[in-house]
Amino acid sequence: MDPEISDQRSAVEQYLRARPALVRWRERLAGRRYRLANLKDRPQPLFVIACQFRDSERATELAWAIEHDWAEVPARCREVYDEILFRAPQLVVIQLHRTNVCGCLGHRHVAVRETPFAMPHEAFGGEHAGEMDIAFDRVRTWQALPLSETALDAKFLAGSRLEEFHAAQFRLRLLSIVLHEMNHLVLPREPEASVRERSMAFYREALAAYTENAIATLSLTIDRSFSRLG
Repeated sequence: MDPEISDQRSAVEQYLRARPALVRWRERLAGRRYRLANLKDRPQPLFVIACQFRDSERATELAWAIEHDWAEVPARCREVYDEILFRAPQLVVIQLHRTNVCGCLGHRHVAVRETPFAMPHEAFGGEHAGEMDIAFDRVRTWQALPLSETALDAKFLAGSRLEEFHAAQFRLRLLSIVLHEMNHLVLPREPEASVRERSMAFYREALAAYTENAIATLSLTIDRSFSRLG
């Protein structure tokens, strides 16, 4: 891990531990949990995934998307977000919810609502944090690319890797929404149509790259299976 990233993570972890014990116990009794994640190829932003204890598994999936799936996406997809990520706050809070009353997949927040990060602190560079929310149940059922995703379901079902595909698909959807809301956070006046076009292109290309690699691996596995039977 980049030393700069490691130092920032350590500072935020220490800040969370240094809060009054009563505050931390109330937080834990209320079921609130925090998980840190970062994009491996850049020092900022550091993401704080805030969730309820019952949703810790979803937080783990989002952290994996940020720390691992991002690195597997073609460089041309990542480069589209270079300026946005460069201009992002040092710390970005992602509030994970199961659903939103409005039916949206996510929102960027004008003001930070997550109490430990609502005010600037030296642990996150003395700056205001950024914040967004994501409704993961809505993301899971979101038909992002209806026709192509249905066709991909059929391909992976034939190779008995459908569950693995759906897990990766969900993580890439989460990642594209994080980037979408980050775009709004950094460039709040950019039209929604432009922001959506960028994030959908990211998702489409990232999913295509994953599919190409997975199907090649699947084909190799099938060929080896047949060769053992021969």
